[in-house]
Amino acid sequence: MATYKEIKGTQIEVLASDPSNPVEGQVWFNSTSNVLKGQSVTSAGSWATGGSLNQAKEQNTGISVGTQTAGLLFGGDNPSPGGTANTEKYNGTSWTEVNNMNTSRRSGGGYGTQSSAMSGASFAGNTGETNKTETFNGTNWTEIANLNTTRAVGAGAGADNSSGILFGGSTAPGSAQAINESYNGSNWTEVNDLGTARKGLSGIGTATSALAFGGATDPGAASALTETWNGTNWTETGDLNTARNISGGAGADSTSALAYGGYTTTYVAVTEEWNGTNWTETTNISTARSSGGSSGTATAALYSGGQNPAGKLTTTEEFTGAGAGQTRTFTDS
Repeated sequence: MATYKEIKGTQIEVLASDPSNPVEGQVWFNSTSNVLKGQSVTSAGSWATGGSLNQAKEQNTGISVGTQTAGLLFGGDNPSPGGTANTEKYNGTSWTEVNNMNTSRRSGGGYGTQSSAMSGASFAGNTGETNKTETFNGTNWTEIANLNTTRAVGAGAGADNSSGILFGGSTAPGSAQAINESYNGSNWTEVNDLGTARKGLSGIGTATSALAFGGATDPGAASALTETWNGTNWTETGDLNTARNISGGAGADSTSALAYGGYTTTYVAVTEEWNGTNWTETTNISTARSSGGSSGTATAALYSGGQNPAGKLTTTEEFTGAGAGQTRTFTDS
């Protein structure tokens, strides 16, 4: 049954400030700014500027976790050409530096939350690929059991640091790998490999419902391949519309995801949404770039840092999916 508000709408109120939680269809007059406003829903996803990182950095693809309002970005390449141990937390508005990692690293895989994160399958500063992994408990980083295979530029998926997978990547001298390892809270175990060896790929999801997309195959061409993980096997599925390497990615599980930015033969701004079967292009990010830190879900994603011809970036962008509430100002034009 329709509600009274759905049939008749809501009364136009005169308010000194915008309501904190307006409902769809609500209209009000803001007496402070002297404008008429209303609440609608977005018809398409959109990107907006968020708080800037404290330290410009790139090569953070795969080592940023959490949500749009509680993100964690760690490592990266600054100063160049080495890595950093720097860690920053995001509260939905601004970034704050917190305790560093034990090992400086860049171009790695990671998963988890702001208070329970995993980092591995990365370069260790200037010393090349490493099998070292670390977990974060919201305050400190702790070194744990090493990966079985030393590699870098891998990707990861996991709900928290108690379980997850790290897959793909490259071993010296840069050969793409299909290796997939699972963590049980104590040790890493090799499990079924990716269908196609790739490095610089993106990963989202959990230990039992993950998505791997993009990256580069040997000898280095950008890939559009997408594979789903069901906890046992990888299955190839619908390709990205734009092949890309070292892109951003967000998503809670293999049924929905977002791919954005990356590098083909140039830096791209293209954003695509995954519905469990196909990729569809949506609103581009504002700044074309690759190698940024990405986290969140398909409807509330975060992309921070990265690089483009301007150099290393501090820029953060926030994605809001279609159907989210949006306050609009009415004008006479």
